[in-house]
Amino acid sequence: MTTAREIMNAGVQCIKEDQSLLDAARMMRDLNVGSLPICGKDDRLHGIITDRDIVVRCVAEGRSCADMKAGEMSGHLHWVNADDDISAVLRQMEDNQIRRMPVIEEHRLVGMVSEADIARHLPEDQIAEFVERVYAR
Repeated sequence: MTTAREIMNAGVQCIKEDQSLLDAARMMRDLNVGSLPICGKDDRLHGIITDRDIVVRCVAEGRSCADMKAGEMSGHLHWVNADDDISAVLRQMEDNQIRRMPVIEEHRLVGMVSEADIARHLPEDQIAEFVERVYAR
């Protein structure tokens, strides 16, 4: 059984919920990522922000990225446990059309599973099925 822990990226950095979207955009640029987990003062996962969120929910609305806080972007959050089987990870990502899945252990963020992680660990036919389910809707 392959688990989320075995396929995840463990070096995940959070943006604090009281940091600005400008900070988030700069972190994404510097880390070469398209999303960041949002962590609260309790160091627990409170949400995820994507580069698309910044464009659609801030810039396109004429708001200031320097004034808007990452915590304002929190929405419905999905995650998997570090010991969950890869099939549970796939199901969660497919059912919710999520491309990046936070991995939690003992209520703390320990990693992130991305589409690339899935692609490295699945046979080609399962990758095609995953892509169809996440992107087709």
